[in-house]
Amino acid sequence: MALVAIVGRPNVGKSTLFNRLTKSRKAIVSDEAGTTRDRQYGKCEWNGREFSVVDTGGWVVKSDDIFEEEIRKQVIIATEEADLVLFLVDLTTGLTDWDEDVALILRRAKLPVLLVVNKADNFDQYYEAAEFYKLGLGDPICISSATGSGTGDLLDIVVEKLKDDKGELVEEGIPRFAVVGRPNAGKSSLINAFIGEDRHIVTEIAGTTRDSIYTRYDKFGFDFYLVDTAGIRRKNKVTEDLEFYSVMRSIRAIENSDVCILMIDATRGIEAQDMNIFQLIQRNNKSLVVVVNKWDLVEDKDQIVVKTFENAIRDRMAPFTDFPIVFASAVTKQRIYKVLETAKQVYLNRTARVGTSKLNEVMLPLIEAFPPPSVKGKYIKIKYCMQVPDTQVPTFVFYANLPQYVKEPYRRFLENKIRENWQMTGCPIHVFIRQK
Repeated sequence: MALVAIVGRPNVGKSTLFNRLTKSRKAIVSDEAGTTRDRQYGKCEWNGREFSVVDTGGWVVKSDDIFEEEIRKQVIIATEEADLVLFLVDLTTGLTDWDEDVALILRRAKLPVLLVVNKADNFDQYYEAAEFYKLGLGDPICISSATGSGTGDLLDIVVEKLKDDKGELVEEGIPRFAVVGRPNAGKSSLINAFIGEDRHIVTEIAGTTRDSIYTRYDKFGFDFYLVDTAGIRRKNKVTEDLEFYSVMRSIRAIENSDVCILMIDATRGIEAQDMNIFQLIQRNNKSLVVVVNKWDLVEDKDQIVVKTFENAIRDRMAPFTDFPIVFASAVTKQRIYKVLETAKQVYLNRTARVGTSKLNEVMLPLIEAFPPPSVKGKYIKIKYCMQVPDTQVPTFVFYANLPQYVKEPYRRFLENKIRENWQMTGCPIHVFIRQK
């Protein structure tokens, strides 16, 4: 899936445009050393084409010099990781020195850049956008992200620029596992523990337009692709903001995977950035295995500590709690084989199918014993259910006489009963209520 980054100086309307494109007002927030930063990323669909959108804004620091440097870092990261950049400028304030600095970086980048002039609320203002030709980034595209004016034309151009995206060139039918997590959680160490010594069993497959690297692993009865993610490559990038960089790379890795192995540092516990990546996994409907790494550094490792750690993770990630947790150490190779076994089982759970007769035999008596609550004096009856074939995520349909009255708590009840009776650990489940 293509990645589009929105860059620009502060207060030009990047977040407003992001919300307009993704049809959402949700922002993922991460706290860091006295600074609150909004990390926003989502999906946009236009004319049957879907792509990811990243908002690079939200940086607030006190010094103007530091501020300019932080913006520069974000723009550099965006130009290296994105397939297309939307450079947003403000028509009401006109051209500024910061705009020219960002444009200088973008002109050197070898990727498409669209110059978007925001806050053009009426056609008379379009003539004022001519001054932005000075940036040397082509014709300015006038929009108003607040009212939506011009955004349709902008999206037409975006889809046209992304039309050559050819997707992944990997063998179908082989699971794809992505090792994701915040910086220094041990992702690289785990990958090295998987493939480190006998490199003749590893095949690197290049050629994807998303700049992802797939590593084929076929050892000890396993056969899957490892999807490259932040921290595995580009070791020389030590001056950039690693947190933001990891988010940009995690988006690609998660979208290109079947099962996500989320690494958590046992010495630091679950943090805000872990939750950001977990929410990315949920949004993309990917299966999940949580690996608590660096377990060898924890002194007290009795059952009470293990249970407390597990409960803390599940409480933070609720309401989705049906996923495996493996306590491992990539350095000492403690339980790394267990990580592979668990990821493989979660993938099999994701692809499992439940027969219609068996599903009705188990679920209908449960529904009869605990029916949906009546609404406005009307009783809801569910008489039939089935699993939808050939779906990326296990999807179940329940046919009722009044599907519009079945609320979310009862859908969750049905999902929990499915999980109790069939092995769906680590996988998201979709439950739909339809008119019988």
